[in-house]
Amino acid sequence: MQTDARRCWSHCQCTTLLRGPRGDTLFSMRRPSHFVLLAAIFGAAVAGAQQRPVAGGTQRPPAGGSNVQPRAVVERGPLSADERNTIGVFESVSPSVVYITTAQYVRDFFNRNVTRVPQGTGSGFIWDEKGRVVTNLHVVRGAQEAQVRLGDQRSFNARLVGYSEDHDLAVLQIDVPTNLPPPIPVGSSADLRVGQTVLAIGNPFGLDHTLTTGIVSALNREVENESGGAIDDVIQTDAAINPGNSGGPLIDSAGRLVGINTMIYSPSGAYAGIGFAVPVDTINRVVSRIIAYGEYVRPTLGIEARDDVSRQLLGDEKGVVVLRVVAGSPAARAGLRAAEQTGAGRVRLGDVIVAIDGRPVENMASFVNLLDAHEFGDRVTLTLQRGDERVDVPITLSAAGETRVR
Repeated sequence: MQTDARRCWSHCQCTTLLRGPRGDTLFSMRRPSHFVLLAAIFGAAVAGAQQRPVAGGTQRPPAGGSNVQPRAVVERGPLSADERNTIGVFESVSPSVVYITTAQYVRDFFNRNVTRVPQGTGSGFIWDEKGRVVTNLHVVRGAQEAQVRLGDQRSFNARLVGYSEDHDLAVLQIDVPTNLPPPIPVGSSADLRVGQTVLAIGNPFGLDHTLTTGIVSALNREVENESGGAIDDVIQTDAAINPGNSGGPLIDSAGRLVGINTMIYSPSGAYAGIGFAVPVDTINRVVSRIIAYGEYVRPTLGIEARDDVSRQLLGDEKGVVVLRVVAGSPAARAGLRAAEQTGAGRVRLGDVIVAIDGRPVENMASFVNLLDAHEFGDRVTLTLQRGDERVDVPITLSAAGETRVR
């Protein structure tokens, strides 16, 4: 319906026409009786409006208004056992969770002045009684300055102890003269079960000490790190993890550290119900080596291998081709054989590593992760494809960084 309105409030002969879709007039207000009817309706509307309170004005309370009271509060019963446990875990662990801010210093091109520019924020947690803080490497990557703020709002400048790019872990050091929060008790990720309750504590979007809860959704996931490698045995959880949660602890219902919240899977960049945490067994092993050596040093065989060459030589078969054996290394003492190039430009295969302690080696990522689960001096058994035979060779791992990953 189309409206054609022409209004003149000072004359009784003003006209309002309502036209139908064909242009025919459905109603005309030209007669005074119609105008009187609309005027009466309009007057009633104005009178009703005058009775309503104007914003900012005063209104007399209705009769009996002095008897209006706030509603009574209904007492609740005791908290459930799960609620009491969650509250207890949060109150005991949250003081050990820290808020990390990073910055860079930028020199102005024209006046050469140096300006401090905030870079990002993240989470971390107290690792030991000496003031070491564990977080994700991507939280502090590229920063020239990092500050750690404790739960009591004290802030301290942090220095980098070391990091592992392969595991996206970094260790910071802060000097706290008094009242350092206690380290979070360390649990085990090897005995985690899908369906267990877990709690994530961190600083999403700068909202410090935020608690979210969920369950272990899956175990033994493999996710890609920023260097293009893989992080193995990762925990998948549906506890909400958002930007700023990175580096915060994943806690079990006993208040023990079981992982470090690292990344999410999301098409939009916001939380979508799938988060990933590096397991605590990996953290415990990697952090101790970072503290001891200033960097992550993994156990090694003393060989050189490359994924692209292995795939070219093996085709669809799984394994890692030994390209070079370092003199004096564990591999050399165990008698491993490297591939050789013949005079015709062909390659004659030596040993192909297909398993470590019975666990299959598919490529360099799985090879490195299997070695990574061991300590220096551990004795492992390599399963080798040597020509048409499969042989098992015992070998003792060393700390010399001779294994190259490409």
